[in-house]
Amino acid sequence: MQFTAGQIADFLNGVVEGDPETAVNDISKIDDGKAGTLAFLSNPKYEKYIYNTDASVVLVNKGFEPREQVHATLVRVDDAYQAVARLLQLREEMKPVPEGIETNVYLHPSAQTGKGLYIGNFSVISAGAVIGDNVKIHPQVFIGENVIIEDETVLHPGVKVYYDCRIGKGCTLHAGVVIGSDGFGFAPQSDKNYRKIPQVGNVILEDRVEIGANTTIDRAMIGSTLIRRGVKIDNLVQVAHNVEIGENTVIAAQTGIAGSTRIGSECMIGGQVGIIGHLTIADGVKIAAQSGVGVSIKEKNSVVQGSPAFQHGRYQRSYVLYRKLPELYKQLRRLENEIESLRQGR
Repeated sequence: MQFTAGQIADFLNGVVEGDPETAVNDISKIDDGKAGTLAFLSNPKYEKYIYNTDASVVLVNKGFEPREQVHATLVRVDDAYQAVARLLQLREEMKPVPEGIETNVYLHPSAQTGKGLYIGNFSVISAGAVIGDNVKIHPQVFIGENVIIEDETVLHPGVKVYYDCRIGKGCTLHAGVVIGSDGFGFAPQSDKNYRKIPQVGNVILEDRVEIGANTTIDRAMIGSTLIRRGVKIDNLVQVAHNVEIGENTVIAAQTGIAGSTRIGSECMIGGQVGIIGHLTIADGVKIAAQSGVGVSIKEKNSVVQGSPAFQHGRYQRSYVLYRKLPELYKQLRRLENEIESLRQGR
């Protein structure tokens, strides 16, 4: 569909600077803008591109002051990043919504299904499953026995949800997600073999949780692995058995969280972070990418970095010294030689 700069400004409560009749029918990056598209500028790092972009309309913050002439029509908004997110959401909502059950689907007679359901080809809905209203289950999804999936949730192709797990309202699970596979529980035996410990719990995802592609969340040994409301987890993350993640926490790709660790609400965990088991992470904690967390973090809103992770400011100061170690070593050797020369000269 096509929209004018004026219509976009009205939707976003923005102000047009230029021709309000300038029309766009797609969205592009500002550094690769094309005529007839809308771009946005929120990060000053990309400001240089606004002066020669071919995008017809550009969203900018109201406080943006160009240093050169801008040829595109501008729409000034309070927050350009938030504004483009709203436009992208609108675009998604305008896409056709699939409904109905396709031909090659196995739906167990005891499964319960709601209104507005979509189930794609080669999906399996097992005995006792309960599927809410307006749930979208794309092709090749497996839903195990007694699984509950609440209203408005979307399961993308290849998702696997093991038996007894529960998915809340408005959740999104991307391709290849596995919910409820066995936790890593093995007891060492006297003959040096390992005996598997049955994992008899489940996984509970509360409302508005989003899980990225190929992420795995293990079922609890006893009780529940619990992902609370509003949590966002990136691709390729491993969440072990009996972990609890608090509301609105975000976790970037390739992070691993070992068993029975409890993470607070509104935390931010960077990519490739490793967290050992049975720890407590306080609310609002930020963990920098590639950090290794080996002890509980009890101070709310603290920022840690490093492996082992410690307070961010101390880490930065320590790293400055670490980079100087070769130079400091040379100075130390020189001082040692000078001291030795003085001793021999006595």
